[in-house]
Amino acid sequence: MSDEKERKENFATDSGIEIRQVYSDSKSNSEVPGQYPFTRGVQSSMYRSKLWTMRQYAGFSTAEESNRRYKYLLKNGTTGLSVAFDLPTQIGYDSDHSLAEGEVGKSGVAIDSLQDMELLFDGIKLEEITTSMTINSTASILLGMYIALAQKQGADIKKISGTIQNDILKEYAARGTYIYPPKQSMRIITDIFEYCSKEVPKWNTISISGYHIREAGSTAVQELAFTLANGKAYLKAAIDKGLDINVFAKRLSFFFNAHNNFFEEVAKFRAARRMWAQITKDLGATDPKAQMLRFHTQTGGSTLTAQQPQNNIVRVTTQALSAVLGGTQSLHTNGFDEALSLPTEAAAKVALRTQQIIAFESGVTDTVDPLAGSFFVEALTDEIEAAAWKYIDIIDSKGGSVAAIEEGYIQNEIAASAYQYQIEIENGESILVGVNK
Repeated sequence: MSDEKERKENFATDSGIEIRQVYSDSKSNSEVPGQYPFTRGVQSSMYRSKLWTMRQYAGFSTAEESNRRYKYLLKNGTTGLSVAFDLPTQIGYDSDHSLAEGEVGKSGVAIDSLQDMELLFDGIKLEEITTSMTINSTASILLGMYIALAQKQGADIKKISGTIQNDILKEYAARGTYIYPPKQSMRIITDIFEYCSKEVPKWNTISISGYHIREAGSTAVQELAFTLANGKAYLKAAIDKGLDINVFAKRLSFFFNAHNNFFEEVAKFRAARRMWAQITKDLGATDPKAQMLRFHTQTGGSTLTAQQPQNNIVRVTTQALSAVLGGTQSLHTNGFDEALSLPTEAAAKVALRTQQIIAFESGVTDTVDPLAGSFFVEALTDEIEAAAWKYIDIIDSKGGSVAAIEEGYIQNEIAASAYQYQIEIENGESILVGVNK
C-alpha cells in the first residue's frame, strides 16, 4: 500500500463495490507497482493519488496568438503546457532569414528573442506550471530564454519544472531538425544534463522520443527498441563525461506514441518500464528513481484521417485510453481536425475533454494497472519485450545508436516498415475506416 494521499477516501463502482488499490494473482505475482522493475507503474498508487498531467501541445503563428491558446486551454482545465516551435526556431534561423521563408509560424510558434518568450508566457507564472518544449538542436538556447524569463518573473529557478525534448538521435533517424553532427550534438546534450542537475534540478533534461520514430512509420516494437537504444546511448555519453547516473538519470523522461492497436500499445508501455529498469541497473543505477521510466504520451498523428475527420475522435479516445491503462505520466490528445489544419479551438476542447472523461467518468483510474494478470496482456508484454531486445542487441553489436544511425540501419528499418504498412493500406489488407473501406 502507498503512503501517498489518495484523491478520495473510498473508490467504488456505481453499484457500491469497493475497488482496491492493487489487484494481484493470489498464487504469485512478484511485480508490484512502484517497485523494480516498474512493469506495473512507477508509483505505488498511480492515479488514485494523482492523475496524469493533461498537457495539450500547442503553438502557432505569433507568440501572442499562442499565448491566447495557452490561456484558453488553461481555462478549460489543461494542467501542463506544451510548446510547439516552428521549423526556423527548431533549426536556429530567425524569422527574417531567407531560409525561413514560408515556414514562419506555420507548424509552431516563431521565437526569435527573449521578448518573444515574454509574450508567449505573458500572464502565466512559470513557477506554477510545468512546461514541455519540443525543441532539440536549439534546446539549450530556448531553455536559456525560459530560465531568464522565470528569473525576470521572480521565480526560484531551482523550483521551476518542465521538459526540453533535447533528443538529437531521433532527429537523424526520423525527423530531421538537426544542425550539428551526432557526436558534437551528444556533447551539447550532456552539457545540458550537467548544468541542469546543478542549477535547475527539477527540470527534465531530455525527453527521449519514440513518437517521431513511430510517426515516420516504425512498428510498436521498433519504436520501443530504437527509443531505449537511444536512451542507452545518452546514459553512456553522460557516464563517459563523469556524471553520476544516480543523479542525472532521475531527470530523463520519455515520449511515446499511442497508436490504434489497443492492447499492443498497453503492452508496449509496460515493457518499456521493465526494460529501462534493467538497462539503467546494468549501467550502475542503484537509486529507484534513476531506474524509473517516466513518460509522456501523444496520440498518433499519422493515424488521423482527412476523410471523415470526426472518426478521429474515436481513434484519439482509444489511443488515450491505452496510454492511461499503460501508466502514462502526461498525455496530449490530438484534435480531430489535425489532418486538415492546425486544431481549431473547438477541436482542441474536444481533445482535452476526452482526457477529462477518461479521468473522471470511466473508472479506469481507480485501481493501479487494471489490465495486469490478463493472460493476453502479460504474454504480449513479454513478447514485445523479447522482440525489442533483439533489435537492441543488433544496435549494440554495431557500436550503439550513434553508429547504427551513421550507418543508416535504424532509418532503413523504419522505412521498410512504413513501406509495408502503406502496401497493406493500398491492397486493403489493413482497414482504415472511412478511407479504404
